[in-house]
Amino acid sequence: IMNRRTFSKLTLLGAVAASLPLHATTSFFQSISEDELLGKGAPLLTKTSAYRLRPEAAVAYEEMKSAALKEGIKFQVVSSYRDYNHQNRIWERKYKSFRESGLNPTTAIEKIIEYSTIPGTSRHHWGTDIDIVDATPKVSRGLLVPSKFHGNGPFRKFKEWMDKNANTYGFYLVYTDDQNRKGFNYEPWHYSFKSLSLDYLNKYQELDIKAKLESAKLLGSENFTESFIDRYLQDNVMDINPSLRS
Repeated sequence: IMNRRTFSKLTLLGAVAASLPLHATTSFFQSISEDELLGKGAPLLTKTSAYRLRPEAAVAYEEMKSAALKEGIKFQVVSSYRDYNHQNRIWERKYKSFRESGLNPTTAIEKIIEYSTIPGTSRHHWGTDIDIVDATPKVSRGLLVPSKFHGNGPFRKFKEWMDKNANTYGFYLVYTDDQNRKGFNYEPWHYSFKSLSLDYLNKYQELDIKAKLESAKLLGSENFTESFIDRYLQDNVMDINPSLRS
């Protein structure tokens, strides 16, 4: 006998498949290409007005969203899939802003990578990661602020629910508040769909990312020293939630 959750999942799967081009449904579970790992490919993604994710991740996300809504939490997607060009626009905007504020190139780069990735190294390139908050509280600006997810913050209830339930749907916090973790700052809004992103991370590690960063033509990239790249790959790319590494 099919239980309600299985039926719901199959219904969602069908809805997601129906939103894809006819030629794409046969490649629903294809592995990711090198270009897609770097944000330069043409990945198979769901087409909704709210987000873009790999179909398998979208099905799980919709299940999780429906469950949260029953408890008064209305998911709002702040960011999902981002390609290389999108990430580069973020990089350039921040680099110019920090330089104009008086920071030298090295300090500007260090400031950027507190929260933002170098283009070609973002997990958002994979279509497996999503930034979400609760749309129920009225928050006019500054949604992605860690303090708003704790104490009396507007997203406290959202954070408590996610801590309890997100893993059940296959989503894991990427940049935790572990004091021993290095790299990007704590992001209580950033979740990754593990059953895809773990394989993608393993494939990503097979690439010569160091060489690609050394040859990148980005604003300020002439300041990417070998030691900086080594540290960035070790701390920012790999020092994540241990659950997403194995």
